[in-house]
Amino acid sequence: MQNRQKALNLLGLAERAGKLFSGLEIVSVGLKAKKVKIVILANDSHADTSEKLTRIAKQNDVTVISEFSSSEISHAIGKNRKVLGITDTGFCKALIQKINEGV
Repeated sequence: MQNRQKALNLLGLAERAGKLFSGLEIVSVGLKAKKVKIVILANDSHADTSEKLTRIAKQNDVTVISEFSSSEISHAIGKNRKVLGITDTGFCKALIQKINEGV
């Protein structure tokens, strides 16, 4: 299995484990509350969405990953979403490792 698919499978696993916030407003609140460890932003998101979320993430020293399209993210978690926030450190480390191995 390719690393890209493994990374997307991790997103689905995080969703089922309850370690994922999804949607712009919920992720923004999670960032401000220091609960979100890493943000997944679809690379085909609207420019306003990208700018707003990137600014909030930068203020809270949170990494933003834009490696996946909204259709890939939506398929991985079973919901139409363009923004995800992972709240678990273990899932964050595993996802970053897969991305660093090449997606």
